[in-house]
Amino acid sequence: MSVTYKNEPSEKTKIILAALQDAVTSELERKRKLGHYAVLWDGEKPIFVGDDAPENQS
Repeated sequence: MSVTYKNEPSEKTKIILAALQDAVTSELERKRKLGHYAVLWDGEKPIFVGDDAPENQS
């Protein structure tokens, strides 16, 4: 995951952002291991990822 900044965030903000990124990454990995699919946003539409993801992604 990459993040683009307009202004440099404070150290506290960086720590919070890193914790949130770690939590999301860990949860997605846990779901992947359990065989659950994930829904990600590509900036325009949802993308379903995983072995049991629905076929129809509209």
